Order: sequence, then structure tokens, then C-alpha cells
Amino acid sequence: MDPKLKKLLNASYEIGKEKELNGILLKLTDVTRSILDADRCSIFLHDKEHKELWTIVAHGVKEIRIPESAGIAGHVATTGESLNIKDAYKDSRFDKDVDKKTGYTTSTMLTFPLRNIDEESIGVFQVINKKNGKPFDNEDIDLLQHLSLYVASNIENTMLHEKVKKAGEDAIYRLSYATKFKDPETQSHIIRVGLYGEKMADALKWSAEEQEIVKLATPMHDIGKVGIPDRVLQKPGKLDDEEWGIMKKHSLYGYEILKGGGTTLMQKAAITALDHHEKWNGTGYPNGKKEKEISSYGRFAAISDVFDALTSSRCYKKAWPYEKAFELLREERGQHFDPKFVDVFLENADAMKKIREDYKD
Repeated sequence: MDPKLKKLLNASYEIGKEKELNGILLKLTDVTRSILDADRCSIFLHDKEHKELWTIVAHGVKEIRIPESAGIAGHVATTGESLNIKDAYKDSRFDKDVDKKTGYTTSTMLTFPLRNIDEESIGVFQVINKKNGKPFDNEDIDLLQHLSLYVASNIENTMLHEKVKKAGEDAIYRLSYATKFKDPETQSHIIRVGLYGEKMADALKWSAEEQEIVKLATPMHDIGKVGIPDRVLQKPGKLDDEEWGIMKKHSLYGYEILKGGGTTLMQKAAITALDHHEKWNGTGYPNGKKEKEISSYGRFAAISDVFDALTSSRCYKKAWPYEKAFELLREERGQHFDPKFVDVFLENADAMKKIREDYKD
């Protein structure tokens, strides 16, 4: 088997195991450098908002940012023309300032445009300095052309995924915030409780995917309040026994609203809504679950919701100081709250306070 083909096949196996775009692109630049016998590779992405090209991966440097039309990369990004430069310093389009900033000397360059399915510029793939000192040949050009198509496809798919993900996050926050018409919670509260939960999941070594689910499921814990009559939900005084019985149904309503969702996120959001008022000692509602009968998601939400409520100002109370709120968590450790989760929350107290300060009401 041809050695270059063997390297590509081996690389494709490793790339297939990567989930993050940076990891995929780093492996692609590594194998490209090896196959083309080059010194360095860089992948520039096109930041249209700031009219820049920036290196998402680049051998030998942390990051390069240049105007979108500057230098060889800018010319290729703007025109869509691929360039095989035999002597960079003899080409008027080459920007020598980049070498001055990095302390590197560029001689040969092979640069291909990265385009999306609509032929719009999304970046540039650049290979620098053939190690044998010769220019890049036709075989190198053919290989980089094919690799550039693969890189562009991965970048476009990731961008599409991020757009869908962002739209989903936005929908979740807006849906959760809809309860403001029934209950005086703020949008910042909705965001904060998710971030507290995400931080606890991170400290417990949950996967990045699981942390993301906690962050987005927790804000939906009170969605069932849309089913509680205003006379109960907005009553200024203490609820009587009948009213309290009605109020407690919001956990069940939230579960009913969310349980039919076909995604893992919606399923976890449903169990979060159901369990967030259960207590470690079994005295919570609606099902009187105790200890690990309560889902982890419900246990995350219980601590996050109470801490944020205590440290927030409302028309009927002032915000508690952080230390007073932390003290209540200690007191309720093993009673209301999972002892381990309380310990994790308190071990990350500074991070929790920062979330509270970064997302003020």
C-alpha cells in the first residue's frame, strides 16, 4: 500500500473518534504536514463579523489574526483561487509582518480556499515550507485539494450544529422564561440555576455532554407553574392547605409538559421538573422520594434553585449574604439536600458566587 494512502487511512480512523472540531482539525493538519512533508500547516476561519481571518489550528503559533483580505491567505479567501507560492518573499501579496511577529521564515506555500455548500468563504487551508526545500508539486496540490474539501465539510457541519444548538438553547430559555407571566422569576435566575448545576456536574467529572444537559434541563424545573392558577401562584400571603396542595402540583404539570419530548434533554428536563422539590430525607413532594431515589438532575436543581432564591432580592424579602445562604446549605445537608452535592457546591463556592455576579438580575 502507498505510504501516503496508509497515513490517510490511519488518520481517518483517529479522526472518526473525535467529537470536537478542534480535535478533528488538529489531526487533519498533523497528517497533512506529514503526507506533504511540510514544516507547518494552518487552518484559518473567516470571521465575517470582524472581517478577519484567524487560525483555529496552526503549527508553531497560538493564534494569528489578519484582516480578511490581507496576505496570501486573504487573497485566497477573497478570490477563491488556490495558490502555490515558490518563494513567498518574491510575491507582492505576501504579508511579511506575520513572519516578523512570529519569528518564522516562510519560503514555499500551498494555500487552498475553504468554501461552504453555497460557495461562500469559510476559511483557508495553508501548508508552509516543503522540508526538502523544493516547491510543492502536483501531487501535493491534488492531495491538499481533497483534504480541503473534507476540512470545509467538517467546519460547515460543525457550524450548522452550533446554530441548531444555539437555537435550541434560545428556545429553552425563552420557554422557561415564559413563566415570568405567572411567577416573578427573572431571566437571569433561569440562566444561573443551569450554570450552578453545570458546575456541580463538572466537579463530579460528568462528561461534557452530560454537563450540557444539566445546564439546559435545570432551567425548565418550574415550567409546570404555567398550570397553577394566578390566585394561588401570585397570592401575597401564606397559602392555606388547599392552595398549597394546588401549588405542589406544578412539579407534576412540568413533568407532563416535558415527558413526551423525544430527546435525552427533554427526558432529563421532565425528571428535573418532577424531582426538584423532593428531599433527601423523603419529606419532599410530589412522590416522597428519598436519597438516590431522587434523580441526580432533581438533586442538582434543588440546591441550585434554593441557593439562587436565597441570594436574590424579591418584593417580599432582601437577598441573603452568600455566607448565610451557604450556612443554610450546610444545615440542610443530608436533610433537604444530597450531602455529596452540597459538599461539591460549597467546594466551588467562589465559582458559584461568580456566576451569581456575572448574571445579575
